[in-house]
Amino acid sequence: MASLIDQLAELTGHRDRQHADALLLQTLHELLQPAVVALHRCAGEAPEQRWLTTTNGNSVVGPRTSDAAPSRNFTAPLDTYPERLTCLRQMRTVVHAGDPEITLVPLIVGAQGTGVVELQSPEPLPQYKRHTANAVVRLYGNFLALLDYGERDALTGLYNRKTFNDSFMRAVLGTAADSRSAGKASVPSSRYYLAALDLDHFKQVNDSCGHLIGDEVLLITARLMRTELRTDDGVFRFGGEEFLILLEAHREEDAHAALQRLRQRIAQHHYPQVGQVTASIGFTAVQPSELPTSAVERADRALYQAKASGRNCVVGPAAMAEARMAESSTRGGDVDLF
Repeated sequence: MASLIDQLAELTGHRDRQHADALLLQTLHELLQPAVVALHRCAGEAPEQRWLTTTNGNSVVGPRTSDAAPSRNFTAPLDTYPERLTCLRQMRTVVHAGDPEITLVPLIVGAQGTGVVELQSPEPLPQYKRHTANAVVRLYGNFLALLDYGERDALTGLYNRKTFNDSFMRAVLGTAADSRSAGKASVPSSRYYLAALDLDHFKQVNDSCGHLIGDEVLLITARLMRTELRTDDGVFRFGGEEFLILLEAHREEDAHAALQRLRQRIAQHHYPQVGQVTASIGFTAVQPSELPTSAVERADRALYQAKASGRNCVVGPAAMAEARMAESSTRGGDVDLF
């Protein structure tokens, strides 16, 4: 019992969702000793939702990783795994007999099924272990619901401005660590880019259609962003019609291509009672050891250039340099983390 309490105390002591997911899997593995444990989250928006699978170490469902660190992988569309889908939609435990036996436990957050925990074992799980798995996953869902209450925007369901600061600093810490570990080759293989997205002429939507329709436009835009980016971990509502995107990419060209696809997705969507809505996007590379305000200032400067260039376009560091605009912000925004 003391061990279980210690595990639960550790599990609910973290606000970082990916870290907490990994601790959930570790807790279930240590308590129940299954051969495989994985968390399959429902990512994106219908009809393009896919499973986002998190595994702990060598407990793998889907693509196999070469090390023992927790990993996250996009796998197949939801209907590829009908038993998982039944567990998710009916929010009940599903047991599939066989070798191995598969136990699927729904992760319920705020009365909504958001994922499925999968346990595989060579022999049927005893009833008390199945009950323990359900209790731990239920407690974890309640914990996530409390986090969501303080960290998500009430209208769109995206993460809010306060959560952005925490996520940004974790990304900066990781970028700085990668740069130090790379030695002379100080540019990491993958880095973060920060994008500011603003809906064009949004005030006209509110003035001509009313604020309720304006709210619907924001809600639909948030769904399109989650669908195109296949996650909501790095998407934030910063205020009004402005959104921030924390994007991981190998090169500036890759980040630009992803943001172009998002811009096109928004422009091609038909918004009820409004018709076409477009968005302007400006983005910048996140630098090691800087504060969120510095990167936001640079992204906003690129966004301003996108607006000045006719709107409905994407502007990044290369375009800013070509326009001979200052892309870097003042030194006052930097911080020496170590």
